[in-house]
Amino acid sequence: MTFLYHGMEARGAVWAEIFATRVPQLPFRRWGIDAVDPATVKYLAAWNAPADVIAQFPNLEVLFSVGAGIDQLPLAALPPQVRVVRMVEQGIITGMAEYVAMACLALHRDLPFFITEQRAGRWSYRHTRLAAETRIGIMGLGELGKAALEMLKPLGFALSGWSRSAHEIPGVECFAGAAGFDAFLAQANIFVCLLPLTEQTRGILCRDTFAKMPSGSAVINAGRGGHLVADDLIAMLDSGHLRAAMLDVTEPEPLPDGHPFYCHPAIFLTPHVAAETRHTTAGGVLADNVLRLLAGDPLLGEVDRTRGY
Repeated sequence: MTFLYHGMEARGAVWAEIFATRVPQLPFRRWGIDAVDPATVKYLAAWNAPADVIAQFPNLEVLFSVGAGIDQLPLAALPPQVRVVRMVEQGIITGMAEYVAMACLALHRDLPFFITEQRAGRWSYRHTRLAAETRIGIMGLGELGKAALEMLKPLGFALSGWSRSAHEIPGVECFAGAAGFDAFLAQANIFVCLLPLTEQTRGILCRDTFAKMPSGSAVINAGRGGHLVADDLIAMLDSGHLRAAMLDVTEPEPLPDGHPFYCHPAIFLTPHVAAETRHTTAGGVLADNVLRLLAGDPLLGEVDRTRGY
């Protein structure tokens, strides 16, 4: 049996060395670089796996995502017996928490307004508030959401969280399911989307959702571009109902030339850099997970394909 890697050449070189040391009993091959017998490939790690992956590797048993998300993988083409595993790595988790803290502080202190005024050559005053006067609502309470909340707590923000299933988190007012969604939206000032992208969450950042947020709210999307309806965001910003947005993910990526997000004065745009898969630490996590797999132990980050996360 063979472990095959599909992705960045530099990452593949690092992971090959890690596997040679940590999992020497399992041949590690790099797509397009190393010779491989397709019939021996039981494990594949990729970000964007080919749609015909099963046709190419009929004996595939486990597909590992090299990132925290799985929606970019050809899940519909996979037979139900193929297991799917997302990357759960501390560098990704910490990086996302840092990004959320940065974005929340920037929006809390009205950085988009002050940058616009600076660019226009104006020395403009606007009243600022303390963190305790602002409530942040996190959409998605998995590893990323919980880490973001923990990083925000020392800053003094009031905190809320919403997810599909019920949670209890000290210091956080938690809401769950469709029954709790409107109440969650009604009581925060800055909303952060860290949800997995599923059929149920696609387009969740839309006009109807924005309209239920208090006037003057701000939005951060670090989940997936498919969560956001772009035209609805622009309309709600232009109407003044929303005051600002910070987006790390878009659909498509990269955005085409001339897209209105690039020049909208109330939008901050970063190119999917909130959290990165770091070569060394992620390689160690993947090697550990493969050792669990070979030992018959539960896998870290295995996805329930019926839920999509």
